[in-house]
Amino acid sequence: MGKTMSSMRTKFRAMLSRFHPLLPRLLVPILVSCPVPLASQNTRLSSHNTPPRSFPISGPLSSCFSGLQSPRARSGASFPVCLARGFASERAMEEGSISFINQRDAAEIDELLMGPLGFSVDQLMELAGLSVAASIAEVYKSSEYNRILILCGPGNNGGDGLVAARHLHHFGYKLFVCYPKRTPKALYTGLVTQLESLSIPFLPVEDLSQNLADDFDLVVDAMFGFSFHGKPRPPFDDLIQRLVSLSIADNPSKRRTAVVSVDIPSGWHVEEGDTDGSGFKPEMLLCAKKFVGPHHFLGGRFVPPSIVEKYGLQLPPYPGTSMCVRIGKPPSVDISALRENYISPELLEDQVLANPTDQFLKWFDEAVAAGLLEPNAMALSTSGKGGKPSSRMVLLKGVENNGFIWYTNYGSRKAHDLSENSHAALLFFWNDLHRQVRIEGTVQKVPLDESEKYFHSRPRGSQLGAIVSEQSSVIAGREVLYQAYKELEEKYPDGSLIPKPDYWGGYRLTPNLFEFWQGQPSRLHDRVQYCLKEIDGKQVWLIERLAP
Repeated sequence: MGKTMSSMRTKFRAMLSRFHPLLPRLLVPILVSCPVPLASQNTRLSSHNTPPRSFPISGPLSSCFSGLQSPRARSGASFPVCLARGFASERAMEEGSISFINQRDAAEIDELLMGPLGFSVDQLMELAGLSVAASIAEVYKSSEYNRILILCGPGNNGGDGLVAARHLHHFGYKLFVCYPKRTPKALYTGLVTQLESLSIPFLPVEDLSQNLADDFDLVVDAMFGFSFHGKPRPPFDDLIQRLVSLSIADNPSKRRTAVVSVDIPSGWHVEEGDTDGSGFKPEMLLCAKKFVGPHHFLGGRFVPPSIVEKYGLQLPPYPGTSMCVRIGKPPSVDISALRENYISPELLEDQVLANPTDQFLKWFDEAVAAGLLEPNAMALSTSGKGGKPSSRMVLLKGVENNGFIWYTNYGSRKAHDLSENSHAALLFFWNDLHRQVRIEGTVQKVPLDESEKYFHSRPRGSQLGAIVSEQSSVIAGREVLYQAYKELEEKYPDGSLIPKPDYWGGYRLTPNLFEFWQGQPSRLHDRVQYCLKEIDGKQVWLIERLAP
């Protein structure tokens, strides 16, 4: 019996060596069937950490990779596949969304990708690392989690970490890499060279603080993955214990350093997960069955339609241009517990500029320099003669003659309000800088020639859209807009002048009050107000401090 099982394991490992190790984690997360019931497994469903045929691991590292548990002896044993069925409930991945492919199909898919479909090892690793970086950037903003340490293992999991480090650097994070057991292959040495050219420091284990929270806001576990078996060897065992210690909150008022695992958390049992409860619990993971952390992602936005159709794969839709998609149930949130303790430079009365418009432009330039998305977005609040307020987001399009300008449809709700009550308020909120600016004043339409000039500076599609949309009116459906737009495209071919409609133009708010708000610790925020007052027959701006 022992010889038979040994023979089966040998044949099974030989069969697995044909598979590209990057494929399962990127295409569909594949878990080898095993005697442990699926419902009780906390098992990684996707990985590529098995050393590929072209990158053998030998010497002292070879014992770290002793292969996978044997499949069932019966013919045609199947492989569960983690697939999110649809996206109607947003991120939902239920038990019923598990489907299966067999060993033969897995081998065929591998051959198709690496053969006629033209994928290479480095391409698939690049896709994996980019998915990791994109997932991190979606959840952990660089303004709050800027210092990132990536712990890289000797296999393809470590390669993913190196690729992710490069992308995160370009996303604006400050990267540090710990790569104690380097793989001496061209693919890996090339990745190291790329990071060194970006001046990303490689830190020896002995230079790391015992408490990683002292120096880093986020730690990426890219050490071991699906193929790992046995107990981690030094120095990885010590690094894993440091990750465990991060789960212990020494200071409850201080934000905990986040941990992200590229594959199954290093140190977990491949099939059974964290069996004794002594392992670390990452906040984010890229696709593992029964993961209960708050952020669960699936990468791999590259699967060709021919493979999807041939094997009947059901992949979740990816939002926008994202390389990753959230799966699993979203975590429950106690809204009352959501809070941020702001840490910002003080905003003092004797340091602000005398003219509030100049102070606004100074802050606006800093918001632009910080790379904020649409820093010119502002909430416009209006009310009609009945006093019923309404607010909406619009885009600032100019600051001229102490006036703040935007453009809109003169038949809209806001335009109707302004025709009855010229008083309005603007609000700019720049969250990453812990800043907001409130502006109050009176509103008038801008001259016709200014509206004409701006209208013809807009993209052709925006000009046509302004004509098509009778803003705020009820319409039968979106197809009405598409049909009207198509007719206008035919009426005004490329190169022809599109006339500005009479019902579209600009407004200018002339301010009489500004408030500059800067977030500070313990809710002791800075609030500096400018009020327009008449002193000795002159209009002057009076600067005052308001209680937070």
